[in-house]
Amino acid sequence: MQQVISVWVRDPRIQKNDFWHAYMDYEICLHTDSVFFTKKISRVRRRFREFVWLRQRLRANSMLMTQLPQLPPKNPFFSLNNAQQISERMAGLQSFLEQTLQSPLLLSDSCLHLFLQSQLSIAKMEACAAGRTRYSVAQAVQCCGIRRFLSREALQKDQSVSGDSDSDSCECKDPEWQIQENVALNKASDDHVGTEQEQSICSSS
Repeated sequence: MQQVISVWVRDPRIQKNDFWHAYMDYEICLHTDSVFFTKKISRVRRRFREFVWLRQRLRANSMLMTQLPQLPPKNPFFSLNNAQQISERMAGLQSFLEQTLQSPLLLSDSCLHLFLQSQLSIAKMEACAAGRTRYSVAQAVQCCGIRRFLSREALQKDQSVSGDSDSDSCECKDPEWQIQENVALNKASDDHVGTEQEQSICSSS
C-alpha cells in the first residue's frame, strides 16, 4: 500500500524580537500514514534560517549519497510586507519539504523529524540528534502538542475572530520540563497507590 506524506507551509507571521528586530516564520503542517513517523499529524512554526540549517544537516548526514532539493534563494531585499515575495518563498519552502520527504534516506534522519515535529531550537535539535540530551528524539516529538488541524479558510476565520497573531500557535512544551513533570506525576501516582494499599491492609486487620 502506498503511504501518504502531506506537508503544507502556510500562515506567515511576523515575530518581533524587540522594537528594532523582526522576522517571519511559517507554520508547517504534516499529515501522514507513513511508518517513518510515529506522530501522524503535527504543526510547528519555523523561520527561513531554520530551513537553511536543516538542509545543511541533511547534506552532512547523507554524505552526498542523495541529491538534495534546493531552497528558495535568499533575497537580501526580502520584505516582510511584500505579499508576492512571501508567497513565492512559502511555495519554495513547501516544494523543498515535499521533495525531501520523497527520499527514504532523508526520512531516516532524526534532524528532519525534530525540525518537522518539535519546536526545539537549532541548538537543542543538534544536541538531541547527537544524544546529548536527557530526552530522545521520540520524546521530543511526542512532547510537542498540537491543536486541532485547521483548513486555510478556518485558519483565516480563527485569526480574524481572535485578533491575536499568537493565539493559534503550536503548543509545544520543553521536553526536559515535560519529562520531569511525567516523572513527578508517576511518583505521585505510586505514592497514592501505596497509601491506598496500606489503608486496605489496616482495614482488613
